[in-house]
Amino acid sequence: MERSPRFHIITQGCQMNVRDSEAMAGLLTGMGYRSAADPAEADVILVNTCTVREGADDKAYGRLGELRALKRLRPGLILGVAGCLVQKDRERVRERAPWLDLVFGVHNIHRLPELLRQAREGCQPVYEVWDRAERDRPLPSLPALRGSGVRGFVNIIHGCNKFCTFCIVPYVRGRERSVLPETVVAEVAGLAAQGYREVTLLGQNVDSYGHDLAPRRDLADLLRLVHEVDGIERIRFTTSHPRDMSLKLIRTVAELPKVCEHIHLPVQSGDDRVLTRMHRAYTAAQYRATVDAIREAMPESSVTTDIIVGFPGETDEEFEGTIRLVNDIRFDVVNTAIYSPREGTPAAGYADQVADEATRRRLHALNHLAARIAAEVNQRLVGTPQDVLVEGPGTRGGVVGRTRTNKVVTMDADQRLTGRTVPAEITSAGSWVLRGRLAAGVSPAGAHPLR
Repeated sequence: MERSPRFHIITQGCQMNVRDSEAMAGLLTGMGYRSAADPAEADVILVNTCTVREGADDKAYGRLGELRALKRLRPGLILGVAGCLVQKDRERVRERAPWLDLVFGVHNIHRLPELLRQAREGCQPVYEVWDRAERDRPLPSLPALRGSGVRGFVNIIHGCNKFCTFCIVPYVRGRERSVLPETVVAEVAGLAAQGYREVTLLGQNVDSYGHDLAPRRDLADLLRLVHEVDGIERIRFTTSHPRDMSLKLIRTVAELPKVCEHIHLPVQSGDDRVLTRMHRAYTAAQYRATVDAIREAMPESSVTTDIIVGFPGETDEEFEGTIRLVNDIRFDVVNTAIYSPREGTPAAGYADQVADEATRRRLHALNHLAARIAAEVNQRLVGTPQDVLVEGPGTRGGVVGRTRTNKVVTMDADQRLTGRTVPAEITSAGSWVLRGRLAAGVSPAGAHPLR
């Protein structure tokens, strides 16, 4: 019996890339390929890259270098690269990794079957990187091979129009294009039919959803449509932009039982001058007012954020504004990053880059504060009942799951509970993980089938 060809996809970066990799896997499966857990067993290896920071570039090129040795051993192996690094570097990718057989970008993933056919049958590497998606062509609905049977990701808007001065995304992902509501609902319904319990609606800026549709819709409207899909228990969305977080959206999240009370709202800085130089289009006071509105509508909600440390020109005094904001708002989680110049963005050309020593000192102070606050916030949950959606086995036995507010919970429980929402009591808490105890009488009978 002839062996089916196999593929292996290496995904780097954000949830958008995870979803793109799922689409690639779905397309390859439709061609008769099977997934290989080990790249050494694959006939096709694709690296789906990120370029949000310089470290991401280094990671991608490093991985391609490692795979070169595998290709030397197996000349028939097709090695390809896709994703945001390709959109940014274009010709440089071929110069730095000339052993690649296939190079394609974020706008032409749907072309993968044809490009792979060309790579298999031709003598030359295949290179196709579109500058942007064709705006007069509907966004393709791509098949997906997903790795989890509990939580699924659905793209609702591609690209970004914000052009923050530090961000490469609008240049590599293009301008915003919303997915038609009926397409989103159909994909969510498909996930529910497969047994998925939770869905996350994805976009570089999900709060901009629908402004380019006719008739015009918004994210609140879409949430109401998705809420009607039978079988889905929880709905999340990410990432939001403070400028576009409307009171209508906040009220809708509070009103709809399936939509989880967790808002990820990147602030990036707590100083108005820095925010202006970042082109964020809001002030620290406006950001605080938005968080106040969220907590007024949903007192038990969790609010998480992203902050950049050492943005060009940031002074110690301006950094203290960020510290004050974090102290006052008391985020559940703060994702921190040192500013990394990205070629082609305005901030990369700013003359007043911050010294590494000052940046590292600020990062240490912010991380220490964020961890302390997170531990204090989580400590308040000890002794409380929580509904936990079990996602699978824990790394040290038992199971791991999440609360509605996106808190990770580990428990000693039967792995057959995967895919079920179970009552639990929080017994202890750290900065990033809660420990829980399954409520008495919960049985794994009727558990979600493991995939």
